[in-house]
Amino acid sequence: MTKKFFYRVFCGFFLGLSVFAPGFSGSLVAIVMGIYRDLVRIASNPFKRLKENILFCLPLGIGAAASAVLFVVFFKFLFERYEKAAYLLFVGLIAGNLPVIAKSMKQCGFRKRYVPGVIGAFAAALALCIFSARAAPAVSAGVTASLPLWALGGLLGGATAPVPGMSVSMVLIMLGVYSQLIFAAESLIHFDFTYLVPFVIFALCAAAGVALAARGIKALFDRHPGFSNAAVFGFMAGSLTGVLIQSLRMEEPGFNWLLGGGMLAAGLGVSMLFVVVGRAVEKK
Repeated sequence: MTKKFFYRVFCGFFLGLSVFAPGFSGSLVAIVMGIYRDLVRIASNPFKRLKENILFCLPLGIGAAASAVLFVVFFKFLFERYEKAAYLLFVGLIAGNLPVIAKSMKQCGFRKRYVPGVIGAFAAALALCIFSARAAPAVSAGVTASLPLWALGGLLGGATAPVPGMSVSMVLIMLGVYSQLIFAAESLIHFDFTYLVPFVIFALCAAAGVALAARGIKALFDRHPGFSNAAVFGFMAGSLTGVLIQSLRMEEPGFNWLLGGGMLAAGLGVSMLFVVVGRAVEKK
């Protein structure tokens, strides 16, 4: 039980980071960590087996909260100063898990009729990555968005969170609330509760959006597991291609390829570690 708890704290850390990091999909990170189906099940009906759900999500919440603090303090600096290297880290995280998803897809039974779905998922994820690269977040020095816009951002961001390949931060960037969310989170970390109300409204609407989307995704996995896994593979492959193209096209003067290669290797190593440790924890 202790090993599972700390493993899920570790998972929660990367899950939280993927939500804050521009252009990355939290659902893909959940797939990499092997907790995606569990999260979809819980989000679709959180009150069914409530105690078990709380025990599962508590360490994830602790890890996500830690990553939120570190993102504002450290990772925000990393994405601003070493953006290409940070993207290569996520390339490694996605690439390291593709063989695992391919194996799951094969075990569920792959059919030729799934090919259009895989191609469509690949194209959608690739297009989203390219679009999010152009929708760069503007620097915010305060919170100016109205409360209805915060609510809309939370609802749409939450609804896209369970969809493989979709980036919550991308949706928030398009709505113009991403940088303001970071600013509000940074204020809360420094015990400034000026923007507590819009932050809470955003969080509540995001939870509602996640629950609504998760019900549909759970039904799809329950009724069509083969097609669902094939579509997930397409989303992951498209996201990998998009993030890789995005990172290679970034113009970063004096880019240190040794650092970039190290981040890529670290991403591969972490994704493989998730697979190995996750299997060991589940067996015990």
